[in-house]
Amino acid sequence: MVEIKSDENLLLMREAGRVVAQALAAVREKAAPGVTLAELDRAAREVLTAASAGSPFLDYHPDWAPVPFPAVVCLSVNDAIVHGVPDDTRLADGDLLSADCGAVLGGWVGDSAVSFTVGRARPEDTRLIETAYEALEAGIAAAVVGNCVGDIAHAVGRVCRRAGYGIPDGLGGHGVGRTMHEGPDVPNEGRRGRGMPLRHGMVVAIEPMLIGGGRDAHYTARDGWTIRTLDGSRAAHTEHTVAITDAGPRILTAL
Repeated sequence: MVEIKSDENLLLMREAGRVVAQALAAVREKAAPGVTLAELDRAAREVLTAASAGSPFLDYHPDWAPVPFPAVVCLSVNDAIVHGVPDDTRLADGDLLSADCGAVLGGWVGDSAVSFTVGRARPEDTRLIETAYEALEAGIAAAVVGNCVGDIAHAVGRVCRRAGYGIPDGLGGHGVGRTMHEGPDVPNEGRRGRGMPLRHGMVVAIEPMLIGGGRDAHYTARDGWTIRTLDGSRAAHTEHTVAITDAGPRILTAL
């Protein structure tokens, strides 16, 4: 089901989105060689607690997962695409880290993700990350009243494919509102003019995921959560919660 939000609802969602942006900023600031993923999760928790916000990630237990998710942020390193579980793994110089975080505030959800290099960056990682942000910007630009979900998908996929990157099968964006995952699904590849028409008051999470090796295949690790590239190449993941409005797309998860 797709819920059309009022302008007042969008203002409340912006507050939730601001908390998400602050949590991701805290993760990025703390991330350094030698820091553990668990320490980054604690940094995100501190931001949520200070804002009196809840986490849609913590204890989230979809049917396909063997256990509830144990953290407030997904931390995916190098060949991990999404859903990485924070643990005592220490970051190393040159790691590519994708951080995905959500917040619940006033009954509304925000959801966003960033990718960046810890320490010294490899040129190929820099290009991969820059392309992920370019794909996100293209998807947001297509998120306008009168377009369709397929226009967002096409914009994202075109950037990824032109750069020679893989797009993980079956993974993509989604609607956001009172819960983290609502309709409509927002694929990272598609055809223009197809899918649900975009209306003022719809809110979607646009989240490009790119595989550096160019293949689309992936697998789920033994923890039942972390999704990794099948070819072992590195991946990048970016995301914003975006409101569709008559005045154009409005990013709800920016700082």
